[in-house]
Amino acid sequence: MLDATGLLRRTVRRALRQITHTEPLPPTHCELLRLAESRPGITVADAAQEMHLAPNTVSTLVSKLTNEQLLSRSRSAKDGRTAQLTITAAASKRLAERRDLRAEIAGRGLARLSPADREALAAAVPALLRLVEEIESLERAA
Repeated sequence: MLDATGLLRRTVRRALRQITHTEPLPPTHCELLRLAESRPGITVADAAQEMHLAPNTVSTLVSKLTNEQLLSRSRSAKDGRTAQLTITAAASKRLAERRDLRAEIAGRGLARLSPADREALAAAVPALLRLVEEIESLERAA
């Protein structure tokens, strides 16, 4: 099952490259941008905790995304030592375009499947979401 989901992700990334003629952002970069988009002002420490990564790893990602002008970093008014993250308009646009293209690619592929295959995929979604919850609960318990 995990091999299949990994293959699906790689196939969609390859299709994105072919359509846009650019290299898509790495998954962790996209994850951090989506997180900053959904929680403007999130701190590096909170982002690290949410992403289950070391703070120095997230700090490195922040530096890369800041250099690419996709993320901005500012000092917290409450605590000048804390950096708050905000997604830039360019990054927001790029994420939206990427979401639209991924949906289009998936839609084209789904349209070619049989109704039974589409139903099987739709039926699997709740179980996959429960699997995510169970894995997360195991992580919290560790």
